[in-house]
Amino acid sequence: MDYVGLGKSNLLASRVGFGAMSLKDIASEEDAAILIHKAYDAGVNFFDISHTVPESEKRLGACLHGIRQNVILSTKAQVLDARDLAGDLEASLDALQSDYVDLFQYETDEKGLADFDQICAQMQKLKERGKIRHFGLATENLEVAQKALAFELFETIQAPFNMLIDGEGERLAKEAAQKDIGFIAMKPLYGGLVQNTPLALGYLYQFENVVPLWGVRNLEELEQILYFNDHPPVIDDQFKAEVERVRDFFN
Repeated sequence: MDYVGLGKSNLLASRVGFGAMSLKDIASEEDAAILIHKAYDAGVNFFDISHTVPESEKRLGACLHGIRQNVILSTKAQVLDARDLAGDLEASLDALQSDYVDLFQYETDEKGLADFDQICAQMQKLKERGKIRHFGLATENLEVAQKALAFELFETIQAPFNMLIDGEGERLAKEAAQKDIGFIAMKPLYGGLVQNTPLALGYLYQFENVVPLWGVRNLEELEQILYFNDHPPVIDDQFKAEVERVRDFFN
């Protein structure tokens, strides 16, 4: 397993990020724990969740029992006011059975609602209180991500980036690297639209500062991602031609 520095945060995250939003859909907590520990045993140390899915957040906390101190635990708060961040964080900490989170992300898709100065000021207070180690922004809106990058206040940005969102995603990833802001790529398979996992993985691995966040739902998916992480495709003319073919098909 390779590890990537998430910008100025100095968090060293596994190149395979585990998106835990679907943990609530797994048959039992025991099955969920098997999935989490298999990922951990393979070197995955970055687990991401959101307080918008409290059932999965609670299950992730239970699954990380005994290994919490060895992983990067990340959650998100979707609030309209900076003052509400502390309350959401406390609820997340209770669900996650942890005294702190390594990465706390403000989650918004509304560019008109984001007062980043107040948000970051509140997150800095939470950081000083030891409740969070680092803070970032998560959004599915690429305009919001671009706005956040321009502020240069967040330590990480999480936004959609995959082989179908090539131009704007590449610009965001490169700008994040220049500004020493960690870049977490959500939706590496474009929400399941892309079926070719090695192609999607290989494309993102061309960007050394990017950590893909895979929405893992079962052991088969995890094993496939881990296999292609260990055996990535060769980036040659044939690979690039296949990427272009897939893009042309969807566009």
